[in-house]
Amino acid sequence: MDEHELLKERFKSAVASTLKAISGNFDLDIKFGNNSSSKENSLNLPEIASLKKLQDFVNLRAFADSEALKIKYTDKKIYLENEPEGSVAKSLYAVAEKIRYEKIGSEKLKGVKNNLTQFYEGKFKDRKIEEIKTEADVPITEAFELYLRNHFFKMKQTPAKKKVLSYWKDLFDKKLKKKLKELDNCIENQNKFDRLAANLIDDLDFEDSNPEEKKENKETKNDSSDAEKSDSEDDFFPKDENQSESADLNVVENSPETSDKNEDSEQKEVSGDPSITKSNQQKSSEEKYKVFTNKFDEIKNAEDLENEEEITRLRKNLDQQLTNLQSLVAKLANKLQRQLLAKQNRSWEFDLEEGILDASKLSRVIIDPFHPLSFKMEKEVEFKDTVVSLLIDNSGSMRGRPISVAAICADILSRTLERCSVKVEILGFTTKNWKGGKSREKWNLENKPINPGRLNDLRHIIYKSADKPWRQSKKNLGLMLKEGLLKENIDGEALLWAFKRIAARKEERKILMVISDGAPVDDSTLSVNSGDYLEKHLKKTVKWIEENSKVEILAVGIGHDVTRYYNRAIKIADVQELGDVMINQLTKLFSEKNNKTIH
Repeated sequence: MDEHELLKERFKSAVASTLKAISGNFDLDIKFGNNSSSKENSLNLPEIASLKKLQDFVNLRAFADSEALKIKYTDKKIYLENEPEGSVAKSLYAVAEKIRYEKIGSEKLKGVKNNLTQFYEGKFKDRKIEEIKTEADVPITEAFELYLRNHFFKMKQTPAKKKVLSYWKDLFDKKLKKKLKELDNCIENQNKFDRLAANLIDDLDFEDSNPEEKKENKETKNDSSDAEKSDSEDDFFPKDENQSESADLNVVENSPETSDKNEDSEQKEVSGDPSITKSNQQKSSEEKYKVFTNKFDEIKNAEDLENEEEITRLRKNLDQQLTNLQSLVAKLANKLQRQLLAKQNRSWEFDLEEGILDASKLSRVIIDPFHPLSFKMEKEVEFKDTVVSLLIDNSGSMRGRPISVAAICADILSRTLERCSVKVEILGFTTKNWKGGKSREKWNLENKPINPGRLNDLRHIIYKSADKPWRQSKKNLGLMLKEGLLKENIDGEALLWAFKRIAARKEERKILMVISDGAPVDDSTLSVNSGDYLEKHLKKTVKWIEENSKVEILAVGIGHDVTRYYNRAIKIADVQELGDVMINQLTKLFSEKNNKTIH
């Protein structure tokens, strides 16, 4: 181990020891990177990429301190008892609780206070004021957190902070200011504080689109403690808000159950504010799927989303994780490789009257030179020219272990199939922004016409094209590990996009494998349409592809039953099973004579 790596390990050891000491839990199993354990008493901390950047130190120390304080001062049972309904409300509630335990820790431990102050002051200092143009550029959670931190931690005011708060301050002052003193008085009483925080959030009148329905549809996204942890990681390791120019994306034209994109988009009837009304929730189930605008959608090659240095760093991170899982998945990959190569090998016909002399029959020839059926002839085994497309959910709930395992499996599967002359394409789908982005901004400017349809900016990513060798694309796969990339998931349009790409291929056999951890969810779209708007479109898209094309679709649901969308579907409880399932199911597909059924 070189000096640089040794220093890193010492720093990580110091962070882990400090975390255990602050939390009071000396039996805590602390891992770094995305190698989190499934054990209950375990905690995953992000890997520090380099010792050259001071901010990396600051972020990790602050994150570790925050996690330690949460363990020490947050009773999970109390937290869940008081947690409000709806994703927006839950996010705000998590922010309030986080500020509570960080405030307690800061008052008791000067070092922790310095770490957290240094981080948060740096975080808001880096907020670019020129990027804040409208209300849509300031998420409610960011503004809410800044408002509370200004109160509890007396943060220094900067132009960026003032700009962030400018869109929300009047509302917060009206609804919250007079009640903040009550929060001050119960800061060390979690039950009282959480109950009061939940009531304050209710007073803001932010209602999610049919929260009960969203809770049911997104099974893997309703664990409150996980959601709180994700929010925490987003704070300390910020999302990438890449705003590169959009490409035209016409994937919904002429697709199943899709109406004219411009239909109703010019309506000027004003609806209520989507964040505080449910008036658009009960629309007809026969309503056709449409897109408010695709002007801001984009299809991007992975290498165009980040600089070379960052892509290399992320690939290195993926390689580190590969060492832990490679042996497991590689065994399965070899099984698939043997299966494919066996089918591609030539075979022989024996006991023929002409052809090549069969050496095993020489004794027969010697005894009777005129004995027939002593020859053999090579024959071709029927093996269809095949292409496989992997479509991977890049939503925020995939952050951490799921996306890491998906990237590893895609990497190994790509190499394996390439060796067997089977071309592989690796695609990802997400959105450019949370809460609607420029599409929602445009909708607001046009007086919020009712029933706008899909109301967010799509981002579809090509990690590896089918014709590009794995060696040339391998760096790109590491980009999946960039947390800031993972946002919302609009599955129906992503599936259509992937289908159109593979359907245009010349290969005789086409297999499309979808990996997802939940139902389609986009808060911006679902707040102004029916609660099952995206889900219905996905179902109809799948049905249309299955009934009208030769493309074979297989779906793998991580902790989520996707059989209600796909005829061929597998549910796995643990992401660790992903490699096993992907390879075993592909093996079955390649080996089946009648490949219409997967068990």
